[in-house]
Amino acid sequence: MRFVLAAALLAGLGSAQAADVLRGADLYQRHCANCHGGSGRPVMPTAPDFARPGVLFKPDPVLLEAIRSGRGAMPAYQGVLRDREILDIVSHLRTMR
Repeated sequence: MRFVLAAALLAGLGSAQAADVLRGADLYQRHCANCHGGSGRPVMPTAPDFARPGVLFKPDPVLLEAIRSGRGAMPAYQGVLRDREILDIVSHLRTMR
């Protein structure tokens, strides 16, 4: 059900607009690196290691929803980051392997 909801939300973003990896890198450094590490290696013990293969095999809508809602110690970023900014971060995360 969450996947269907996230897919519907993504459809409203306009699929013709590609994610901006450079903007995602900047947003990642400002909002994520303190816990997830500058290179994707976690600083917090429970944070996922984005440099490990397989960690980011989830589809973009699933990752978008996880960032929007928060998970564990990670706060929710809904209202802090727009969906387009979150997708920029996801695009950057996919370059960390």
